[in-house]
Amino acid sequence: MAIAKAERLMNLALCLLGTRRPLSKRELRGSIEAYLEAASDDAFNRMFERDKDDLRELGLVIETVENLDGEVGYLARRDSNRLPPITLDAEEAAALGLAARVWQQARLAGAASGALQKLRAAGMPEAEDAFDDRPSALETRIPVHEAAFEPLMLACRDRRPVIFDYRKSTAARPEERQVEPWTLECWRGHWYLAGWDRTRGAERVFRLSRITGRVRSRAGAFTAPVPDVSTVRETVESWAGETATRTARIRLRAKAGYPLRARATSVRELDGGWDELEIPYGHGLDAWLVEFGPDVVVVEPADLRADVRDRLRAVAEG
Repeated sequence: MAIAKAERLMNLALCLLGTRRPLSKRELRGSIEAYLEAASDDAFNRMFERDKDDLRELGLVIETVENLDGEVGYLARRDSNRLPPITLDAEEAAALGLAARVWQQARLAGAASGALQKLRAAGMPEAEDAFDDRPSALETRIPVHEAAFEPLMLACRDRRPVIFDYRKSTAARPEERQVEPWTLECWRGHWYLAGWDRTRGAERVFRLSRITGRVRSRAGAFTAPVPDVSTVRETVESWAGETATRTARIRLRAKAGYPLRARATSVRELDGGWDELEIPYGHGLDAWLVEFGPDVVVVEPADLRADVRDRLRAVAEG
C-alpha cells in the first residue's frame, strides 16, 4: 500500500510539474492510472485531495487557478519549486532550531522536524546545542488551542478563501463569514486572523477563539490584494488594542488583573481592597476588560464603560 501511494504521489507531482497550463481534476484523473481505478467520483475526489495535501506537506507549491469558465485547475510551476543553494552560518542554524521548538501542536512539530532534517541533508551546519532536546530553564512555546488554527494556517499559506461561523463578543449567535485569509498573528496569548471579509467588503480581524464549527475551504482566487506583512501586523495590533489613542481610568480589585497592572501608567491604592489604574485605551480594550469579570470597574471614559456593559450583557444573555 505504501509503495502504491508513493507511486501515485510521484505521478501526480510529475503531472503538475510537467504542465504549462492548469490541469483540471478530470484531466488529472485521466492521466494517472490509480485515479482511473477509483471506484467512484467521490472516492477519486477524496484520494486526490489527500494526495494534494500530502504533496504540499512535502513542500511542493501547488497553485489553484480558476479559468474564465469557472473550472478549477492545478499546476506546480518549476520556478516556484526550485530553491537556491542553502548557505546558513551557525547562528542562523541555531535560530532555525529554536524556531522549530516553538510549536506545541503535534502536526507543526513534525513539519518543523522534517524541515530541519531536509536542511541538514542540504548541508546546514550543526550549531552547538541548537537542536538539543534536553529541557532548559526557559522554554519557548506558542500555545495553540483553537481547532481553527491549522486549517486557517494552511489556507493562508495556499491563498485559499474560507468560510466559517463567527460569533462577535456582542452577539448572541454566530454568523457566517466568507474570508480571504492573509495571515495569523498572536497577541497577548490570543490568535487573530487578518483578511478580506467578502461579506462586509472590507478588511477585518477575527479572534480564533470566537470561530465556531469547522473552517471550510472554497475554490477560486482572492478578489482583493494582499497587503504587506508588516501592514497586516499593524492592523492586528490596532484591532486587538495595541495602538492606544487615549487613556482610560479603571478600578481593579487588589491582587488581581496583573496583565492590566503591567500596562498601567499609574496605580493608586484605594480603600476596600481596590486600586485605581490609568491604562492606554485603544480599540479592543473593552473586550480585554470583560475577560476580568467582576474584578474590573471602568470609571472613565463613558463610551468605554458603555461598551464593557454591552459586552457583559451579551454574555449574560447567552
